[in-house]
Amino acid sequence: MFNDYRGSSSTHAYPLPVPYVIYRGSFLRSDRDGVHGLLFNHRYLELELSVNATAPVFSSSSGKRAGMPTLAPTIEMGPALNWHIWRDAGERLRLDLRLPVREAITVASPPKAIGAIFAPSLNLDCLGSGRAAGWNFGLLAGPLYAQQRYHDYFYAVAPQYETPTRPAYEPAGGYSGSEALLSTSRRFGAYWVGAYVRHDWLGGAAFGASPLVQQREYWAGGIGFVWMISASKTMVQSDD
Repeated sequence: MFNDYRGSSSTHAYPLPVPYVIYRGSFLRSDRDGVHGLLFNHRYLELELSVNATAPVFSSSSGKRAGMPTLAPTIEMGPALNWHIWRDAGERLRLDLRLPVREAITVASPPKAIGAIFAPSLNLDCLGSGRAAGWNFGLLAGPLYAQQRYHDYFYAVAPQYETPTRPAYEPAGGYSGSEALLSTSRRFGAYWVGAYVRHDWLGGAAFGASPLVQQREYWAGGIGFVWMISASKTMVQSDD
C-alpha cells in the first residue's frame, strides 16, 4: 500500500507481478536491496549506484489534485556512499551510514529531470538467531532533502489550477521530512518472503504549507513474495 505521494491521504495498492533477479557481478548487482552498481569496495567504505522510484499520481483519484495534471511515475538514480560504521564479531549485527544522492527523471515521453534527492540514513541490519534463525531484520531512519524542482513536481499549485480551497503555491527546496523503515525477510529454498512498515514525518518540511499536503505523519507498508524459478550453476558467497 502506497500513498500517492508523501503527504497525500490517498493510497493505492500495487499487487503487480514483477521479475526479480539476483545477480552479483564484479560491478552490477541486483538483490534484496535493489539494483546497485559497486563502484569500489573497501573494508569501511563502499560506493554504489542507488535506484528508487515513485508511482504515478492520477488526479482523478486524488481529491486535492482534482483538475490538475496526472503525474508520471519517476525513477531515481545516483551514487550512494556507504560507511560501514560497526560490525559485531560474527557480523550478525551491522550498522551503516548510507549517503545516496539521486536525480529523479519522469517515466514519460519525453522524460524530464525534476531534481535531486539526498537521503542520508543510518541502517541497522540483524541476522536472526535461535528461533529467528534464517530471518533478516532491518531498521533504517534518516532525513530527506530535495531540490526546489523536485518539490515543485509534487507540491506546487500553478495559478491556473488555483481554486477557493486550493491556493496557488510554490514550495522551496531543502528539508523534505524524515522517515523510518522496519523490514524483515527470509528465504525458504526457492521462495523468498518479506515485509516492511514505514513511518513518514513531514513536520518542518519545505513544502509543508502546500495545499496538496493532507497529513504530516502516517504509516505505510507492504509485503512481497518471490519464487526463484532458476539459478545459475556458478554461485557466490552472500549474506542473504
